Amino acid sequence: MNEVGVVSPDETGPATGADGGQQAAGCGPGLVAGHGAGWIWGDPADGIPADAPLHTLLLAASRLMGAYHAGTLAHAGLRISPAGLGVLRVLLAGDGLKSSDVAARGWSSPGTLTSVVNTLVREGYVERRRDSADRRVVRLYVTGKGRQICEDYLMLAGPHWRSAFDFLDPADEPVIRKFFIDTISQFSELTRKERGR
Repeated sequence: MNEVGVVSPDETGPATGADGGQQAAGCGPGLVAGHGAGWIWGDPADGIPADAPLHTLLLAASRLMGAYHAGTLAHAGLRISPAGLGVLRVLLAGDGLKSSDVAARGWSSPGTLTSVVNTLVREGYVERRRDSADRRVVRLYVTGKGRQICEDYLMLAGPHWRSAFDFLDPADEPVIRKFFIDTISQFSELTRKERGR
């Protein structure tokens, strides 16, 4: 995925049909099982093929959920980005972490994290403090204002998220939950290996 969250052609990859043969990649004007690839780019007019590659479906769903997440913040009138909220959540689970630790836990690059933290500090949600044992080390702490915006988000945006999933049959939830837990575990491990951790 590129910097604006658009699935690049090589990420859709060729799908494998039931006969083991390669289908079209499904990018740009390409086809997946005879369907146009517009659904990948946000145009659902042609429908989503039932045999679309799993990774393509997950990337498209993640992109849409990211847009929805940003919308819930804007709708709630909260002045914070999804990335900023993610940093606050990491710090709420482990206040006083170094930036490198926050980046590692959030699967972010240090450069991207620095930009997000700078904004959080400017808005008064996070503060940097020198480590008392080693003045060369800077640690990040959530302020009272930062804790408050997290609480506000849960209160104001929580109902939007609950209603977003009201299409699910409750009987399907355990299977879907297991899929996401397994997916998170798998890609966490793959990312650790890729980054040599």
